Amino acid sequence: MPPGLTSIRSPLTLERWQNGPVMADSKIRVLSVDDHPLLRQGIAAVVDSAADMVMVAQAATGSEAVRTFRDHLPDVTLMDLRLPDMSGIDAMIAIREMAPEARILMFTTFEGDVEVQRALAAGARGYLLKSTPPDELLRTIRLVHGGKKRVPPDVAAALAEHLNEESLTAREIEVLRHVGDGNRNRDVAERLSISEDTVKAHIKHIMEKLGASDRTQAVTIAVRRGIIQL
Repeated sequence: MPPGLTSIRSPLTLERWQNGPVMADSKIRVLSVDDHPLLRQGIAAVVDSAADMVMVAQAATGSEAVRTFRDHLPDVTLMDLRLPDMSGIDAMIAIREMAPEARILMFTTFEGDVEVQRALAAGARGYLLKSTPPDELLRTIRLVHGGKKRVPPDVAAALAEHLNEESLTAREIEVLRHVGDGNRNRDVAERLSISEDTVKAHIKHIMEKLGASDRTQAVTIAVRRGIIQL
């Protein structure tokens, strides 16, 4: 078995699980996906401290998460957003292709509104920050297990703040990524096979949409909101 996974195996088949998990011990079975071992241990300690929960497995990468979900069929999966091999959102999509009713809670340090939107649109049942107190984490796991969705007020406020703003186009995001990597307009133009004037026009539109005064601030805002990663 790959490193980072426990060896507890569920007696349930995927078909039975999709029709509703039957738990002999009536505990909420949790899978934790995070690439930091100490964080996984801390999360496991919090989950196992609850009388109605048990940490059945852990995974350190997105691919491990998909395999481990298939092996253990947890009731609730805690999924980090940034993983070594793929994003937590991509791992969630892969799991939900196999089990559309999977209850997955994004549990991460990243609070950008764009990443929250992507996660919820992809089927996440909630989005929780790792700064959340242990009692709130346990309460949210119970809510998600019960079929409810949970987005805390601070995350919901970040979503509402940009709700009616015009989104960047795919090309604008591509240009912004190159700018964020330190490329000049001429370099961006060469890399994307477009004119330098077109690059300048894209940057102008990007700054307008993000409310930035210059390209550096535009990159900073985009990183904070989760539009691009550096």
